[in-house]
Amino acid sequence: MAASGHSSTDEVLENVQEETSKESKLEFSSDEEDLIIRMYNLVGERWDLIAGRIPGRTAEEIEKYWTARHSTSE
Repeated sequence: MAASGHSSTDEVLENVQEETSKESKLEFSSDEEDLIIRMYNLVGERWDLIAGRIPGRTAEEIEKYWTARHSTSE
C-alpha cells in the first residue's frame, strides 16, 4: 500500500510540474508575439508553419497562445 501512495504522490507532482511548464511556455516575448501576428496574417491558422519560424515552440503552444489572446467573447 505504501508503494501505491508514493506512486500517486509522484503522479501529482508530475502533473503540477507539467501545468507549470505549460503556463511558462505560453509566455511569449514581444518579438515572438510580433512574428506570430505577422505570420498569422500571411498564412492564417497554419500553426505548424508559424512554429517552424520560432525555435523551441510547437504548433500546439502557438495555437493555444493565439486562442487565449485573440478569442472573441460571444
